[in-house]
Amino acid sequence: MLNVYEQVDLNKRKSFLVILGFVFFVVFAAWLFTRVLDLGPGVMGIALIFSGLMSFVSYYYSDKIILTISGARPATKEKEFVFYSVAENLALAANIPKPSLYVIEDTAMNAFATGRDPQHAVVCATTGLLTRLNRTEIEGVIAHELSHVRNYDMRLMSVVTVLVGLVTLLADWFLRGSRIFGSGRSKKEGSNQIQAVLLVVAVLLGLLGPLIAQLIQLAISRRREFLADAGSALITRQPSGLISALQKLNSDKEPLEAANKATAHLYITNPLKNLHSGIGWFAGLFNTHPPIRERIKALEGML
Repeated sequence: MLNVYEQVDLNKRKSFLVILGFVFFVVFAAWLFTRVLDLGPGVMGIALIFSGLMSFVSYYYSDKIILTISGARPATKEKEFVFYSVAENLALAANIPKPSLYVIEDTAMNAFATGRDPQHAVVCATTGLLTRLNRTEIEGVIAHELSHVRNYDMRLMSVVTVLVGLVTLLADWFLRGSRIFGSGRSKKEGSNQIQAVLLVVAVLLGLLGPLIAQLIQLAISRRREFLADAGSALITRQPSGLISALQKLNSDKEPLEAANKATAHLYITNPLKNLHSGIGWFAGLFNTHPPIRERIKALEGML
C-alpha cells in the first residue's frame, strides 16, 4: 500500500511516460508523413506554428472564455463564505496565490479550475456542490482543483492540444498530398520495398493518427485526475474528505447544463453524466475522467 507521497510520485512518473510516448508518436508521424511525400521539414514547422498560434490564443484567454461559456459569476465572501475561506486557507497550504473564485448557479454538483498559471488561476464551483457538501468535503474538492493549478495542468493540456492539432493537420495534408503526388511517385519508386512499406504505414497513420492522438490526450487527462486526487490528499492531509465528496458526486445523476464536450475535461467529475454513459474497456478509452471507483480506491490506499 502506497502512502500519499508515493502516490504523488507514482502518478507523476506515469504522466511523464504517457507524455513522452505522445511526443515520440508525434515526431514519428511528422517524420513519416514528410518522408513519404518528400516535402521536407518546413511543412512540419508550418503545421506546428499554425496549431500553436490557435492553441496559444485559446490558452491565454482560457479563463475568460470558459467562464463566459459556463455563465459563472464572481463569488463573494459574504454569500459564499465557506468557499472563500476554504480556498484562502488551502492556497496558503499549497503555497500558491489564492485563485479568483467563481460560482455557477446550478443544482448539479461539480467544480473546475482554469487559468494559464497560478497567478491567473480560477476555481469555479456550482451552487449545488457548495450547498450539498460539508466543509471537509468542499476542502477535498477545492484542494483537488488547486492541485491542478499547482501542477500547471492547464499549461500541460495546452501543449498536448498543440501536439494533437499538429498530428491532425499533418495527417490531413498527407492524405491530400498523397492523392496529388501518389500516382507520379509510384512509377519512380514502385520497386523500392521500403518506400512501399512506409507508404502503407503512412496511409494508416494518416487515417488513424488523429484518433490515436485524441485517445492519448484523454489518457493524459485521466492520469492528471489521479495526480490531482493525490495532491488533494497531500494538501488537506485527510483523503477521507475527497473520498466522501466523490461518493456524493458519483450519486448525483444531474448533468451540468453549462458544460459541453469542449469543457467537460476541466471538471472534477464528468459533468455530462448520462450523456456519456458508455461502459466497458473500449468506452473507457474515450472518457475524460477515470472511473470514480478507481479514484476512491487509490485514495483509500492513502488513509
